[in-house]
Order: sequence, then structure tokens, then C-alpha cells
Amino acid sequence: MGRPPVDTPKSLPVSLRLPPDVKAAAERAAKDDTRSLSSFMEKLLTEHLKAKGYLK
Repeated sequence: MGRPPVDTPKSLPVSLRLPPDVKAAAERAAKDDTRSLSSFMEKLLTEHLKAKGYLK
């Protein structure tokens, strides 16, 4: 497999819209998990995709 090419970005930006109450709840949950909102959302999405078989 090897290392990815040097010009491969580590991550890519994604924009999404959330209702204010969902965003506030996610921010509280991220804080409780000692994460940024972005890191928290990445964690949740990654766990979900792995559980559903979309990611190894």
C-alpha cells in the first residue's frame, strides 16, 4: 500500500446546514467529548460508516 502521495490532502472541507437546536446539542456533546464540533462530527460519521460497512 505505502504512503499516500504528498499532494493528497489529509482532509477536505464539507459544509452542511443544521437546525439551531441540533447544532447546539452537537456542540455540547463535542465539548463533553473534549473535541471540536468538526472532530466530533467526523468521529460520529466515521463510526456510522464503519458500522454500516461503507468504511473498513
